[in-house]
Amino acid sequence: MRVTVIGTGYLGAVHAACMAESGHEVLGLDVDPAKLAALSEGRPPFFEPGLPELLRRTVDSGALRFTDSLREAGEFGEVHFVCVGTPQQPGSYAADLRHVNAVIDGLAPHLRYGSLVVGKSTVPVGTAARLAVRIAELAPTDADTELAWNPEFLREGFAVQDTLGPDRLVVGAVSERAHAVLREVYAPMLDAGTPYISTDLATAELVKVAANSFLATKISFINAMADVCDAAGGDVVTLADALGYDTRIGRRFLTAGIGFGGGCLPKDIRAFIARADELGVGDMLRFLQEVDQVNMRRRQRAVDLAREFVGGSFLGTNITVLGAAFKPDSDDIRDSPAVSIAAGLQLQGAHVRVHDPQAIDNARAAFPGLDYALEVGKACEQADLVLHLTEWQEYRQLDPAQLAEVVRATRILDGRNALDVRRWRQAGWTVRALGRSLR
Repeated sequence: MRVTVIGTGYLGAVHAACMAESGHEVLGLDVDPAKLAALSEGRPPFFEPGLPELLRRTVDSGALRFTDSLREAGEFGEVHFVCVGTPQQPGSYAADLRHVNAVIDGLAPHLRYGSLVVGKSTVPVGTAARLAVRIAELAPTDADTELAWNPEFLREGFAVQDTLGPDRLVVGAVSERAHAVLREVYAPMLDAGTPYISTDLATAELVKVAANSFLATKISFINAMADVCDAAGGDVVTLADALGYDTRIGRRFLTAGIGFGGGCLPKDIRAFIARADELGVGDMLRFLQEVDQVNMRRRQRAVDLAREFVGGSFLGTNITVLGAAFKPDSDDIRDSPAVSIAAGLQLQGAHVRVHDPQAIDNARAAFPGLDYALEVGKACEQADLVLHLTEWQEYRQLDPAQLAEVVRATRILDGRNALDVRRWRQAGWTVRALGRSLR
């Protein structure tokens, strides 16, 4: 089919390449000339495992190309995926829908007969119904177009895998025709056994924010338990392991640490709270405010523990921060706990040097006042304390004995509960972690 993908950020670039890989003729659209130039050369503007090879292959084959023209997109596509961002509004919990609205207003007048517009952006419930009316108002009178909603469930670091082999496809639409079109679009995934969930527009919108809210709640719960373990002398890792054996709970997303970040969970739960207030059911989601606050307090908790670790003051100390991305296998620093903690340490008088395998450039652009190093050993030279804040595999594989030779004090704070504590202690390190009984 002839498919357009409007917005080539993290979601859109991956989706466009995967649609081309699935056999469709794909036109990606963006307004950023530098991004379009990079993508047209087969170079993704961000780090995501597997995407460079996929992008180069589909661009070189001619299955995927890019434009900045909504007119061209409208005249080209049978199916149009809307993948633009919905960031948090400044000074508000609510989602900023300017980009989504602009796409609909610019695309609708150019829609060809029988085309389908498919929203993938995360939006407040009720947005799709409003946009459907807007398309009907602006599209050519004989266009016979329709709108559907098909939320994404990508995990950064696994986005290509999650797109080509999703655990489910959720589609909200009014007509069976729209479902038939999207079953054709996703035929390779459905043939491989991916469940297809057919529903209404509102439910499709809610699935995404409900899933993110549940995951955020699970993370904040185990982080709250970490503080209880610190106070009571318990071990949150053993606690999480024991809870995880209960099939009603499961172990995933029960790793205590410095909390969640990134471009989805924080802003999505806040937008959900705001929309619930507008719908008159805000009291039912009030617990999500505490989920958000528990998460944000993890950063201050890490700073406080680090200060205690170095004797009560950061003045004159060298602190090494291992990790800047909000999660491993990504260069995304949006709302990253790691860089937030690094900045907090610096504000309290520490000299902070940051290392990350992929996110150094993004971190330096956002926090130019921090010091950065391209090698772990260089980052740790003369360190009074090392903070492990993003659980990259290469940090788990570090040789603590070798690292002990370059630091000034063999102290490490594991903010992700991901290191082999026994191995580090055997190498002479004093190890602390959030919620762990390490005495």
